[in-house]
Amino acid sequence: MTTSVRGGQLARLLGQWHSLPGRHRRPDYAALAEAVRGLLADGRLPLGVRLPAERELAESLGVSRTTVTAAYRSLRETGHLTSRRGAGSWTTLPNGHKVATSGLWTPDDDIDMIDLGVAASAAPVELVPAARAAADDLPRFLGSAGYHPTGLQELREAVAAGYTARGVTTSAEQILITSGTQQALDLVLRLSVPAGAPVLVESPTYPNALAALAARRARISTHGLDATSGWDGELLLGALRQTRPRLAYIIPEFQNPTGHLMPTDLRERLVATAHATGTELVIDESFVDLPLDGAEMPPPVAVFDRHSRVVSIGGMSKAYWGGLRIGWVRASAPLVQRLAALRVGVDMASPVLEQLVAVHLLAQAPEIVAARRRQLAFRRDALIEALREHLPEWRCYVPGGGVTLWAELDGPISSALARAAEDVGVRLAPGPRFGLDGTLERFIRLPFTLAADDLTEAIRRIASVRHDLDRASRPAWRTPAVIA
Repeated sequence: MTTSVRGGQLARLLGQWHSLPGRHRRPDYAALAEAVRGLLADGRLPLGVRLPAERELAESLGVSRTTVTAAYRSLRETGHLTSRRGAGSWTTLPNGHKVATSGLWTPDDDIDMIDLGVAASAAPVELVPAARAAADDLPRFLGSAGYHPTGLQELREAVAAGYTARGVTTSAEQILITSGTQQALDLVLRLSVPAGAPVLVESPTYPNALAALAARRARISTHGLDATSGWDGELLLGALRQTRPRLAYIIPEFQNPTGHLMPTDLRERLVATAHATGTELVIDESFVDLPLDGAEMPPPVAVFDRHSRVVSIGGMSKAYWGGLRIGWVRASAPLVQRLAALRVGVDMASPVLEQLVAVHLLAQAPEIVAARRRQLAFRRDALIEALREHLPEWRCYVPGGGVTLWAELDGPISSALARAAEDVGVRLAPGPRFGLDGTLERFIRLPFTLAADDLTEAIRRIASVRHDLDRASRPAWRTPAVIA
């Protein structure tokens, strides 16, 4: 189903689109067409969206219809718009350009490479003592087969207690332990998204979520986040009402990669609209434990759920360690049982020893998470300082939490910059990895999970190759890298 954008909505997205006054001022139609192309390149205006009629947009912008007609004609000529008489005009990209969205694995054997493709931290010092304590607990489980498809009871209780402490009364029966957050998402998609089902995601969003949706052959539509202000509530809820997707995947806490935090009122409206449209909300809470500036967190989205429309997923990768493959699903008890039955056909159960390690770490959560927050806040500030010193022409929203910056570059050079950075020992996650069909070339994700000195050195190296990108060079094959 095709979504549409109204004239007032598009006018708000366009902002100050007029050509700047001066000797070489461009015609208004050319400035308008270029502004629409910019929205498409940034991912704020999704592909396949029906634009408003020429008269409607002209009234919303306060320009003549002739200006809009000429702008639409220019967009059709460059391949950014497809029109059909009597049916309207839809956004496209020239020549069917499309960029893959999933990362691939590469051997981690280059000690000189600064890897900014993975947004995860090293393990806390408490991990080894927790592993030793877990090994001491293991004998009491050795008399059974060791298969616990829903997870160990004590770990489910610990996770449920965390939700209850955040204001969502939760029992252990509402928790399914998984092998990481990615498996939690995969299981929910296997159960809820048949082939060809419509799904709504943010743009940009987590690339491995896009890969999981592609594996389900879902029909993906997007809601574009503004790099500075985040979600446009009217557009997000409008997209839900228009597409009526089977499922919507949302990251409301320090969104990956933009770092935005969804306000409370939008969370409540989102759940109400999802109920009205029959949409299941999958809420990824991977970064919920990582507010960095002491601000009060909004309530979980599940607080507003009265009709079992919200499925929350989370895990221990970001606040603890990515190598500890422990995640979870919070949902209604009947849904948890259905997911567990499905999970048996995938991997039977999560490792008992790792679940016991997780129990011990969660018991120390206040100390571990507080230390992680201080560490990340220091590294975030070091990264911002390095950007201001070496790449002052770049812009970025400073997130109040999470682990990533979403930097707006000084041109549509993200993929080219990632290739060039590899030559100086920096691995980057270019913007198109986080969207669909080749958009987001003016952005790049910069995690601040490495040591501050490494982040500063990485930005210095990136700046050293930035200004060489305008020179023609021979393309070369690159080793695929993981994006996480």
